[in-house]
Amino acid sequence: MTSIHAEALKRNGIDYDEAMDRFGGNEALFERLASKFLDDTHFAALEQALADGDDATALREAHTLKGVAGNLSFADLYAAISDVNAALREGDSAGAKARMEPVRIAYESVKTALSSLDD
Repeated sequence: MTSIHAEALKRNGIDYDEAMDRFGGNEALFERLASKFLDDTHFAALEQALADGDDATALREAHTLKGVAGNLSFADLYAAISDVNAALREGDSAGAKARMEPVRIAYESVKTALSSLDD
């Protein structure tokens, strides 16, 4: 990975240094796993579950997305989805919906950054 790519990841809310610590410095492994996130369906499923009023599914999708974000050091996404997850755990679906915009922004930033890895 070039320093340009690493900087793009950092600018888009990915804690690249933490990721390298977590992955033992194995950039290829991180890139391989992180690039799979481009096909992620959990965010869309979360939005749909919230729209449908399906709190159980919304909680499951938020929790899964939180885990993925945490494991891949997507720091901004992790922080934002943690707030939504906490609201859902407390049974506050209105609060979860109100907290979705930062998740949406962080999610799109991560996808933009990961797309740059192909350049």
